[in-house]
Amino acid sequence: MVKLATDYFLHTDVVMLAKDLLGKVICTNIGGVYTSGIISETEAYAGSIDKASHAYGNRRTDRTEVMFHSGGIAYVYLCYGIHHLFNFVTNIENIPHAVLLRGIIPLEGIDEIEKRRNMKFKSKGFTDGPGKVSEALGITVNDNGTDLQGDKIWIEDRGIKVDNKDIYAGPRIGVDYAGDAASWPYRFLISKIDKYQ
Repeated sequence: MVKLATDYFLHTDVVMLAKDLLGKVICTNIGGVYTSGIISETEAYAGSIDKASHAYGNRRTDRTEVMFHSGGIAYVYLCYGIHHLFNFVTNIENIPHAVLLRGIIPLEGIDEIEKRRNMKFKSKGFTDGPGKVSEALGITVNDNGTDLQGDKIWIEDRGIKVDNKDIYAGPRIGVDYAGDAASWPYRFLISKIDKYQ
């Protein structure tokens, strides 16, 4: 297993990264508890040119400022006041690209993940949404800005290759406000989960 280097996240093509992250393993060590999961669903957000992005038009606020940092850190924000949503900041400094983590296949620390989710692993919808994923991995807004090269949240390449024919690409979810950008095929999903469990 190889921890993804910071250089990986500096790639200029956020859509390529969103697709390439499928099959990678996200690991967390929160409060001394280790958990991990295979990344199974992502969404790309192309910064200043993307009406669905928080940083559209280079909008810089207290919340979005972290997106303008150099890639390889976490952008975690609160949605509807309850869901903690985790994103990978990508590209070079001042280009606010990000990839939203939408789904995982739990891999290690499943007992702890079940406690955090208050449900059993095989339950339908266990970790198939961004809020559920953060809850499962113990990620909160307190992790906003976390360096993905540290020992709290990191990404590993364990050689899991996802076949192109097993990847669904389509429009993102919940961005109807974004005009034409709402239909961009920037969401990637492993469509045959059973092959990778």
